[in-house]
Amino acid sequence: MYSIDTCTPEEVGIPSSSVIAMIEELNSYQVPLHSLLLARKGKLCFEAYYKPFKKDQLHRMFSIGKSFTSLAIGLLEEEGKLSLDDCIVTYFPEYVPQNPHPWLTSMTIRDMLKMQTCHSTTTYKKNPDKEWVESFFTTPPTHPSGCTFIYDTSASHTLCALVEKLTKQNILDYLKDKVLNEIGFSSQSYFMKNQFGTSMGGSGLMATPMDLLQLGLLLINNGTSKNGKQLLPPNYLKEALSFQCSTIPAASPEESYGYGYQFWRTNHNGFVAYGMGGQLMICLPDYDLVCVTTADTQEFKGGNQMIYNALYQHILPSLCSVPLKEDNTAYHVLLEKINTLTLPFLNGRYENINGESLAKKHWKITAEKKPFDMFYFTFSNDKKEGNLHLFIQGDWHTIPFGLGSVVEGIFPIYNERIATSGAWISDTTFYVKCQLIGESVGSVHLQFTLKENEVCVFMKKVEETMYGEYQGFLMGTPLTNF
Repeated sequence: MYSIDTCTPEEVGIPSSSVIAMIEELNSYQVPLHSLLLARKGKLCFEAYYKPFKKDQLHRMFSIGKSFTSLAIGLLEEEGKLSLDDCIVTYFPEYVPQNPHPWLTSMTIRDMLKMQTCHSTTTYKKNPDKEWVESFFTTPPTHPSGCTFIYDTSASHTLCALVEKLTKQNILDYLKDKVLNEIGFSSQSYFMKNQFGTSMGGSGLMATPMDLLQLGLLLINNGTSKNGKQLLPPNYLKEALSFQCSTIPAASPEESYGYGYQFWRTNHNGFVAYGMGGQLMICLPDYDLVCVTTADTQEFKGGNQMIYNALYQHILPSLCSVPLKEDNTAYHVLLEKINTLTLPFLNGRYENINGESLAKKHWKITAEKKPFDMFYFTFSNDKKEGNLHLFIQGDWHTIPFGLGSVVEGIFPIYNERIATSGAWISDTTFYVKCQLIGESVGSVHLQFTLKENEVCVFMKKVEETMYGEYQGFLMGTPLTNF
């Protein structure tokens, strides 16, 4: 069975003290990391998971899936099943409208790989209940293809559908058979599917951080495994990982270095597979270095850039081309730090002082449209944990939360894994934050404020497509029959 070689940071020329500095900087800014992995010279030299995340836990990688779709297209080109200069309409005649616009008919697979389609936005987001691939061909174009970089997940999704149409396999099964099994990719990994049965090749990859690290090591070695087997076509890789088009104007400094074929170019002559929320596979071939993070930076403005900055400021300047003398003291501190890493939790008071009227009553929501009908709180005697009880669709559901920590649970109805904390943020306001840690990555916020003999509930969700009912305000009144 394939296994990755491991070592101390010093063995590959990285001081343990530099890794500590990187972690401490990100912690000081409370960047919400889920994992951090570093590999150099083909060896894993650092691996950490922020509780409750674990080593073998699948994580939603979002747009990193686009890079996997690109690799599948490259393999099909090598097999002679397509050409990058083929017009995409020839593969989906069933969706092409009568008298199609020439901007659509001239669009090539290469245009789509470079995010230079004829569309100004992701087409299926306008009507996600309509077949996603069909929307790519029936949405009127706004400009000629091959001119301008505009991020378009529907292009990646359509390319994924093309892979599955030509191979008669799920895209990840195809990649596993051709490449990924050889590098030890996790057997439980998968692509989520949309409601039409197509893998979400632009956003739906579920994999482990170690899966990404193994792929990154393969890519900086030009597609050759550590056993010397050429797993990916080198000519395609050279193009895919190189600058193909400008991304200016960019949303952040790190996104301004250009784009390849579903891979971002980055500072220090590197390339990145990048997913929303801080899912990053940063490959720096000039340094023989791969850094992988998973995170949830959706609420954290500039959080992704902080990850890059910490890597560039603390790791790169300290790199040495030869092994360093072992620093047992620093390495021991590093190992201790790994054991203390956890998801951020709410700050505030953890003892109920003046809010007993809120915490010791059952409450009924008075609005007509509401995600839950009733609620109440319970707290442990040691004041370290509690439970939010919600009455939804005729049943009681419980969300456990930590006080000064996060506690794992399941979000009601959605059956989504969550890590939840709570705190009193004023004398009469209790705040619950549910961090989504399953197929959804994001958070649901619930704030309960006592106002005379009523309670005001403020709800906010930070998640791409679901949990829309947890937005806005509700009012509640006390129940007397409990």
